[in-house]
Amino acid sequence: MKTALVGYGMSGRTFHAPLIQACAELELVAVVSSQAERVHGDLPEVEVERRLDHLLARPDIELVVIATPNDTHFSSARAALDAGKHVVVDKPFTLTLSEARRLEAQARTAERLLSVFHNRRWDSDFLTLEAMLEAGTLGRIVTLESRFDRFRPQVSDRWRDRHQPGGGVWYDLGPHLLDQALRLFGMPRGILLDLMSARDGAEVDDDFLALLTYDRLRVSLSAGTLIAESTPRFRVNGTRGSYITYGLDPQEAWLKEGRRPFPGWGQDPSPGSLLLDEGQDKPAHRMVSAVPGDYCAYYSGIAATLIEGAPPPVTLEAATEVMRLLERGLDSARQGRWIRLDEKSGKVS
Repeated sequence: MKTALVGYGMSGRTFHAPLIQACAELELVAVVSSQAERVHGDLPEVEVERRLDHLLARPDIELVVIATPNDTHFSSARAALDAGKHVVVDKPFTLTLSEARRLEAQARTAERLLSVFHNRRWDSDFLTLEAMLEAGTLGRIVTLESRFDRFRPQVSDRWRDRHQPGGGVWYDLGPHLLDQALRLFGMPRGILLDLMSARDGAEVDDDFLALLTYDRLRVSLSAGTLIAESTPRFRVNGTRGSYITYGLDPQEAWLKEGRRPFPGWGQDPSPGSLLLDEGQDKPAHRMVSAVPGDYCAYYSGIAATLIEGAPPPVTLEAATEVMRLLERGLDSARQGRWIRLDEKSGKVS
Protein backbone atom coordinates (compact mmCIF):
# COMPACT_ATOMS: atom_id res chain seq x y z
CA MET A 1 0.00 0.00 0.00
CA LYS A 2 1.60 3.22 -1.16
CA THR A 3 2.07 5.60 1.76
CA ALA A 4 3.10 9.24 2.03
CA LEU A 5 4.51 11.12 5.00
CA VAL A 6 3.67 14.80 5.52
CA GLY A 7 6.43 16.46 7.54
CA TYR A 8 10.01 15.38 8.17
CA GLY A 9 10.83 16.95 11.51
CA MET A 10 11.69 15.01 14.66
CA SER A 11 8.49 12.95 14.70
CA GLY A 12 8.39 12.16 11.00
CA ARG A 13 12.07 11.36 10.75
CA THR A 14 12.51 9.49 14.04
CA PHE A 15 9.24 7.57 14.34
CA HIS A 16 7.03 7.48 11.29
CA ALA A 17 9.46 6.97 8.40
CA PRO A 18 11.36 4.02 9.92
CA LEU A 19 8.23 2.39 11.35
CA ILE A 20 6.37 2.64 8.05
CA GLN A 21 9.37 1.12 6.30
CA ALA A 22 9.47 -1.71 8.84
CA CYS A 23 5.92 -2.71 7.87
CA ALA A 24 6.05 -5.09 4.89
CA GLU A 25 2.53 -4.21 3.75
CA LEU A 26 3.26 -0.47 3.48
CA GLU A 27 5.54 1.27 0.99
CA LEU A 28 6.79 4.76 1.80
CA VAL A 29 6.92 6.43 -1.63
CA ALA A 30 6.73 10.17 -0.92
CA VAL A 31 7.44 12.79 1.73
CA VAL A 32 6.12 16.33 1.86
CA SER A 33 8.97 18.54 3.03
CA SER A 34 10.77 21.78 2.23
CA GLN A 35 14.08 20.04 3.00
CA ALA A 36 14.54 17.67 0.09
CA GLU A 37 18.26 17.18 0.72
CA ARG A 38 17.61 16.06 4.30
CA VAL A 39 14.95 13.59 3.19
CA HIS A 40 17.05 12.18 0.35
CA GLY A 41 20.02 11.85 2.69
CA ASP A 42 17.99 9.33 4.69
CA LEU A 43 15.58 8.04 2.05
CA PRO A 44 17.20 8.32 -1.41
CA GLU A 45 14.49 6.23 -3.08
CA VAL A 46 11.58 8.37 -1.83
CA GLU A 47 10.09 11.24 -3.85
CA VAL A 48 9.87 14.65 -2.16
CA GLU A 49 6.87 16.90 -2.71
CA ARG A 50 7.06 20.50 -1.56
CA ARG A 51 3.31 21.03 -1.31
CA LEU A 52 0.56 18.99 0.33
CA ASP A 53 -1.96 19.68 -2.44
CA HIS A 54 0.44 18.28 -5.03
CA LEU A 55 0.79 15.10 -3.01
CA LEU A 56 -2.95 14.72 -2.46
CA ALA A 57 -3.56 15.02 -6.21
CA ARG A 58 -1.54 11.84 -6.80
CA PRO A 59 -3.83 8.84 -7.42
CA ASP A 60 -1.18 6.32 -6.36
CA ILE A 61 -1.13 7.48 -2.72
CA GLU A 62 -3.58 5.55 -0.53
CA LEU A 63 -2.42 6.36 3.02
CA VAL A 64 -1.27 9.77 4.25
CA VAL A 65 0.55 10.20 7.56
CA ILE A 66 0.42 13.69 9.12
CA ALA A 67 3.53 14.47 11.21
CA THR A 68 3.51 18.27 11.09
CA PRO A 69 3.18 20.87 13.90
CA ASN A 70 0.11 20.42 16.08
CA ASP A 71 -1.78 23.43 14.77
CA THR A 72 -1.76 21.99 11.23
CA HIS A 73 -3.18 18.54 12.07
CA PHE A 74 -6.82 19.46 11.54
CA SER A 75 -6.44 21.25 8.21
CA SER A 76 -4.04 18.67 6.78
CA ALA A 77 -6.15 15.70 7.84
CA ARG A 78 -9.30 17.36 6.50
CA ALA A 79 -7.62 17.97 3.13
CA ALA A 80 -6.37 14.38 2.95
CA LEU A 81 -9.83 12.99 3.72
CA ASP A 82 -11.34 15.32 1.11
CA ALA A 83 -8.90 13.80 -1.39
CA GLY A 84 -10.15 10.30 -0.54
CA LYS A 85 -7.05 9.19 1.36
CA HIS A 86 -6.81 7.09 4.49
CA VAL A 87 -5.16 9.15 7.24
CA VAL A 88 -2.91 8.69 10.27
CA VAL A 89 -2.34 11.77 12.45
CA ASP A 90 0.46 12.12 14.97
CA LYS A 91 -0.70 12.98 18.49
CA PRO A 92 -2.36 15.19 19.55
CA PHE A 93 -5.24 14.41 17.20
CA THR A 94 -6.21 18.10 16.87
CA LEU A 95 -6.16 21.23 19.02
CA THR A 96 -9.79 21.02 20.17
CA LEU A 97 -12.48 18.45 20.81
CA SER A 98 -14.69 20.18 18.24
CA GLU A 99 -12.05 19.71 15.53
CA ALA A 100 -11.65 16.05 16.49
CA ARG A 101 -15.38 15.45 16.20
CA ARG A 102 -15.52 17.16 12.81
CA LEU A 103 -12.75 14.93 11.46
CA GLU A 104 -14.41 11.87 13.00
CA ALA A 105 -17.67 12.67 11.20
CA GLN A 106 -15.86 13.40 7.93
CA ALA A 107 -13.97 10.09 8.03
CA ARG A 108 -17.14 8.11 8.71
CA THR A 109 -18.98 9.84 5.88
CA ALA A 110 -16.08 9.25 3.48
CA GLU A 111 -15.63 5.66 4.72
CA ARG A 112 -11.92 6.30 5.15
CA LEU A 113 -9.62 5.13 7.93
CA LEU A 114 -8.62 7.86 10.38
CA SER A 115 -6.38 6.96 13.30
CA VAL A 116 -4.04 8.71 15.74
CA PHE A 117 -0.46 7.61 16.46
CA HIS A 118 -0.54 6.89 20.20
CA ASN A 119 2.67 4.88 20.14
CA ARG A 120 3.19 4.84 23.92
CA ARG A 121 0.57 2.09 24.11
CA TRP A 122 3.39 -0.15 22.87
CA ASP A 123 6.02 0.83 25.45
CA SER A 124 7.40 -2.24 27.22
CA ASP A 125 6.65 -0.94 30.72
CA PHE A 126 3.07 -0.05 29.79
CA LEU A 127 2.43 -3.41 28.10
CA THR A 128 3.87 -5.12 31.19
CA LEU A 129 1.64 -3.08 33.48
CA GLU A 130 -1.38 -3.75 31.28
CA ALA A 131 -0.69 -7.50 31.50
CA MET A 132 -0.38 -7.29 35.29
CA LEU A 133 -3.72 -5.53 35.60
CA GLU A 134 -5.42 -8.04 33.31
CA ALA A 135 -4.00 -10.89 35.40
CA GLY A 136 -4.94 -9.25 38.71
CA THR A 137 -1.33 -9.48 39.89
CA LEU A 138 -1.53 -6.32 42.02
CA GLY A 139 -5.10 -6.84 43.20
CA ARG A 140 -7.41 -3.85 43.11
CA ILE A 141 -5.42 -0.79 41.99
CA VAL A 142 -5.72 2.16 44.39
CA THR A 143 -3.10 4.62 43.08
CA LEU A 144 -1.15 5.02 39.86
CA GLU A 145 1.56 7.61 39.26
CA SER A 146 2.78 8.11 35.70
CA ARG A 147 5.63 10.54 35.07
CA PHE A 148 7.47 11.68 31.95
CA ASP A 149 10.35 13.77 33.28
CA ARG A 150 13.31 15.27 31.45
CA PHE A 151 16.10 17.72 32.17
CA ARG A 152 16.06 20.38 29.47
CA PRO A 153 16.90 23.65 31.22
CA GLN A 154 17.36 25.61 28.00
CA VAL A 155 14.25 26.75 26.15
CA SER A 156 14.58 25.63 22.55
CA ASP A 157 13.69 27.57 19.43
CA ARG A 158 11.35 24.79 18.29
CA TRP A 159 7.66 25.38 17.72
CA ARG A 160 6.80 23.21 20.74
CA ASP A 161 8.40 25.80 23.03
CA ARG A 162 6.85 28.82 21.35
CA HIS A 163 3.72 30.70 22.36
CA GLN A 164 1.44 29.37 19.63
CA PRO A 165 -1.56 27.05 19.42
CA GLY A 166 -0.56 23.50 20.27
CA GLY A 167 2.70 24.48 21.98
CA GLY A 168 3.68 23.42 25.48
CA VAL A 169 4.23 20.16 27.32
CA TRP A 170 0.52 19.51 27.99
CA TYR A 171 -0.12 19.13 24.25
CA ASP A 172 3.21 17.33 23.78
CA LEU A 173 3.22 14.70 26.54
CA GLY A 174 -0.29 14.98 27.95
CA PRO A 175 -1.81 12.90 25.11
CA HIS A 176 0.60 10.02 25.84
CA LEU A 177 -0.22 9.84 29.54
CA LEU A 178 -3.95 10.47 29.11
CA ASP A 179 -4.24 7.77 26.46
CA GLN A 180 -2.52 5.26 28.73
CA ALA A 181 -4.77 6.12 31.67
CA LEU A 182 -7.89 5.82 29.51
CA ARG A 183 -6.63 2.52 28.15
CA LEU A 184 -6.24 1.13 31.68
CA PHE A 185 -9.18 2.63 33.53
CA GLY A 186 -11.56 4.38 31.11
CA MET A 187 -12.99 7.87 31.49
CA PRO A 188 -12.45 9.35 34.98
CA ARG A 189 -15.06 11.10 37.07
CA GLY A 190 -13.06 14.30 37.05
CA ILE A 191 -9.78 15.99 36.22
CA LEU A 192 -7.68 18.63 37.97
CA LEU A 193 -4.76 20.16 36.07
CA ASP A 194 -2.01 22.51 37.17
CA LEU A 195 0.22 24.00 34.48
CA MET A 196 3.49 25.83 35.08
CA SER A 197 6.15 27.61 33.05
CA ALA A 198 9.14 26.63 35.16
CA ARG A 199 12.18 27.46 33.02
CA ASP A 200 13.63 30.92 32.71
CA GLY A 201 12.39 32.40 29.45
CA ALA A 202 9.64 29.83 28.96
CA GLU A 203 6.78 31.06 26.73
CA VAL A 204 4.49 28.08 27.30
CA ASP A 205 3.81 25.45 29.93
CA ASP A 206 6.78 23.14 30.49
CA ASP A 207 5.55 21.35 33.61
CA PHE A 208 2.18 19.84 34.52
CA LEU A 209 0.44 17.80 37.18
CA ALA A 210 -2.91 16.23 36.35
CA LEU A 211 -5.06 14.26 38.80
CA LEU A 212 -7.79 11.91 37.60
CA THR A 213 -10.36 10.57 40.03
CA TYR A 214 -12.17 7.24 39.77
CA ASP A 215 -14.14 5.07 42.21
CA ARG A 216 -11.58 4.17 44.93
CA LEU A 217 -8.70 4.98 42.57
CA ARG A 218 -6.50 8.05 42.12
CA VAL A 219 -4.32 8.57 39.04
CA SER A 220 -1.52 11.15 38.96
CA LEU A 221 0.03 12.20 35.65
CA SER A 222 2.96 14.59 35.49
CA ALA A 223 5.76 15.83 33.25
CA GLY A 224 8.59 18.29 33.80
CA THR A 225 11.60 19.74 32.03
CA LEU A 226 13.75 20.55 35.06
CA ILE A 227 13.97 17.07 36.60
CA ALA A 228 17.65 16.11 36.71
CA GLU A 229 17.29 13.16 39.07
CA SER A 230 15.80 9.87 37.97
CA THR A 231 12.13 9.55 38.90
CA PRO A 232 9.72 6.61 38.59
CA ARG A 233 8.09 6.25 35.19
CA PHE A 234 5.30 4.24 36.82
CA ARG A 235 4.49 3.67 40.47
CA VAL A 236 1.40 1.50 40.87
CA ASN A 237 -0.05 0.36 44.19
CA GLY A 238 -2.74 -2.25 44.69
CA THR A 239 -4.25 -4.39 47.43
CA ARG A 240 -1.76 -7.19 46.72
CA GLY A 241 1.41 -5.24 46.06
CA SER A 242 3.27 -2.59 44.07
CA TYR A 243 5.02 -2.22 40.73
CA ILE A 244 7.57 0.51 40.01
CA THR A 245 9.65 1.27 36.93
CA TYR A 246 12.36 3.81 36.11
CA GLY A 247 13.48 5.21 32.79
CA LEU A 248 11.80 5.39 29.41
CA ASP A 249 11.14 2.55 27.02
CA PRO A 250 14.30 2.18 24.88
CA GLN A 251 12.61 2.23 21.47
CA GLU A 252 12.65 6.02 21.02
CA ALA A 253 16.36 6.23 21.87
CA TRP A 254 17.15 3.40 19.46
CA LEU A 255 15.22 5.05 16.65
CA LYS A 256 16.99 8.36 17.28
CA GLU A 257 20.30 6.51 16.98
CA GLY A 258 19.23 5.29 13.56
CA ARG A 259 18.68 1.70 14.66
CA ARG A 260 15.90 -0.27 13.00
CA PRO A 261 13.75 -3.10 14.39
CA PHE A 262 15.80 -6.25 15.01
CA PRO A 263 15.30 -9.60 16.80
CA GLY A 264 14.71 -8.78 20.45
CA TRP A 265 13.52 -5.26 19.58
CA GLY A 266 11.66 -3.57 22.41
CA GLN A 267 13.05 -5.66 25.24
CA ASP A 268 13.41 -3.30 28.22
CA PRO A 269 16.74 -3.86 30.03
CA SER A 270 15.19 -2.40 33.22
CA PRO A 271 11.83 -4.15 33.64
CA GLY A 272 11.10 -2.62 37.03
CA SER A 273 10.43 -3.92 40.52
CA LEU A 274 7.45 -5.97 41.70
CA LEU A 275 6.60 -6.47 45.37
CA LEU A 276 3.73 -8.80 46.28
CA ASP A 277 2.01 -9.66 49.53
CA GLU A 278 3.35 -12.86 51.07
CA GLY A 279 1.09 -12.73 54.08
CA GLN A 280 1.59 -11.17 57.53
CA ASP A 281 2.19 -7.78 55.88
CA LYS A 282 5.52 -8.88 54.44
CA PRO A 283 5.78 -8.04 50.72
CA ALA A 284 8.48 -9.87 48.80
CA HIS A 285 10.23 -9.09 45.54
CA ARG A 286 9.12 -11.09 42.54
CA MET A 287 10.67 -11.34 39.09
CA VAL A 288 9.04 -9.10 36.51
CA SER A 289 8.11 -10.88 33.29
CA ALA A 290 8.47 -7.89 30.97
CA VAL A 291 6.47 -7.71 27.75
CA PRO A 292 8.69 -6.42 24.90
CA GLY A 293 7.76 -3.01 23.49
CA ASP A 294 6.63 -2.94 19.88
CA TYR A 295 6.09 0.37 18.08
CA CYS A 296 5.93 -1.57 14.82
CA ALA A 297 2.59 -2.99 15.99
CA TYR A 298 0.89 0.32 15.25
CA TYR A 299 1.57 0.35 11.50
CA SER A 300 1.11 -3.42 11.28
CA GLY A 301 -2.32 -2.78 12.78
CA ILE A 302 -3.03 0.01 10.28
CA ALA A 303 -2.15 -2.33 7.42
CA ALA A 304 -4.35 -5.08 8.89
CA THR A 305 -7.26 -2.64 9.09
CA LEU A 306 -6.91 -1.50 5.49
CA ILE A 307 -6.16 -4.90 3.96
CA GLU A 308 -8.08 -7.34 6.18
CA GLY A 309 -10.72 -5.15 7.80
CA ALA A 310 -9.32 -5.69 11.31
CA PRO A 311 -10.14 -3.17 14.06
CA PRO A 312 -7.75 -0.18 13.96
CA PRO A 313 -4.91 -0.12 16.50
CA VAL A 314 -6.23 3.22 17.84
CA THR A 315 -9.93 3.82 17.27
CA LEU A 316 -11.51 7.17 16.53
CA GLU A 317 -13.52 6.87 19.74
CA ALA A 318 -10.36 6.44 21.82
CA ALA A 319 -8.57 9.32 20.09
CA THR A 320 -11.57 11.60 20.66
CA GLU A 321 -11.72 10.67 24.35
CA VAL A 322 -8.08 11.75 24.71
CA MET A 323 -9.02 15.10 23.18
CA ARG A 324 -11.94 15.39 25.60
CA LEU A 325 -9.61 15.00 28.58
CA LEU A 326 -6.92 17.23 27.05
CA GLU A 327 -9.47 20.03 26.63
CA ARG A 328 -11.19 19.51 29.98
CA GLY A 329 -7.77 19.65 31.60
CA LEU A 330 -7.25 23.10 30.11
CA ASP A 331 -10.66 24.13 31.47
CA SER A 332 -9.51 22.98 34.90
CA ALA A 333 -6.21 24.89 34.70
CA ARG A 334 -7.94 28.11 33.61
CA GLN A 335 -10.64 27.91 36.28
CA GLY A 336 -8.45 26.51 39.06
CA ARG A 337 -10.89 23.77 40.03
CA TRP A 338 -11.88 20.17 39.46
CA ILE A 339 -13.83 19.56 36.26
CA ARG A 340 -16.31 16.74 36.77
CA LEU A 341 -17.18 14.34 33.97
CA ASP A 342 -19.96 11.83 33.50
CA GLU A 343 -18.13 8.53 33.04
CA LYS A 344 -20.58 7.34 30.36
CA SER A 345 -21.07 10.46 28.28
CA GLY A 346 -18.03 12.51 29.28
CA LYS A 347 -20.21 15.61 29.71
CA VAL A 348 -18.85 18.38 31.91
CA SER A 349 -21.11 19.10 34.88
